[in-house]
Amino acid sequence: MAWIYLAFAGLFEIGWAIGLKYTDGFTRPMPTILTVGSMVISLGLLGLALKTLPVGTAYAIWTGIGTVGTVALGIFLFGESANAIRLACIALIVAGILGLKAVAPE
Repeated sequence: MAWIYLAFAGLFEIGWAIGLKYTDGFTRPMPTILTVGSMVISLGLLGLALKTLPVGTAYAIWTGIGTVGTVALGIFLFGESANAIRLACIALIVAGILGLKAVAPE
């Protein structure tokens, strides 16, 4: 169950990272409320996952999911660069996430 909590925590991290862009410096109320809500949910789920997962592994995977998802949405939503070097770096992060999951205790 901890891995499920961690996966959803990472998804909500993507939500608040992208949400920050839409808050326009926290001047738009609804995007700000949704962004702060995503932050609270993300941290709450991370906390639940940390009850059983090693902190280093869980934190690295949480931030990795957030990083990869945020970059992907940045490309699709905001037209950010998708050059080969950037995509290769993202692939390295994905490899790191998979590697940490593979060696983590269940």
